Amino acid sequence: MATGEVRIVGGRWRRSKLPVAERAGLRPTPDRVRETLFNWLGQDLTGWRVLDAFAGSGALGFEAASRGAAEVVLLEREPALCRSLEASRLRLGGDTMRIECGDALTWMARAAHAAFDLVLLDPPFGSGLLATAVAAALPLATPGGWLYVESGEPLAELPDGLASHRRLTAGAVHAQLLRRLD
Repeated sequence: MATGEVRIVGGRWRRSKLPVAERAGLRPTPDRVRETLFNWLGQDLTGWRVLDAFAGSGALGFEAASRGAAEVVLLEREPALCRSLEASRLRLGGDTMRIECGDALTWMARAAHAAFDLVLLDPPFGSGLLATAVAAALPLATPGGWLYVESGEPLAELPDGLASHRRLTAGAVHAQLLRRLD
């Protein structure tokens, strides 16, 4: 299944490899973009609760766990990718991580509000899910918490309750760090 790999860039699992499957719309967050995101957030996420919706390769969620997050939930709908994420979690000893196999939007609609300090949103490129995913994720972030949004196009409009903190464009990747207002 794995046709490539991506390396974790920081924390206790730095330089560990994660498999990347050949799947339409699956494109792991580039190293440079992940490094920038965690520079923005700070390298130490000790105690944070993190949701990685649309996990794919798990690169973002594993980075958060590697940097000390107390809880990391990875959502992925493809069963083969869920199995790969679980295998990586077990191999690395990710006891603070949980893999949920199912639709991210459905899961977020049922999840407790204000449960996460950081929500990572990287829907498949070209899926048209970005605005819907941001709206679903907003109530899940704690007041003052973060939403990281990555896609092939910039987020057209911010919903009420979010403020833009930082943004970058790296090739075809548009990344934005948003803050939930209190």
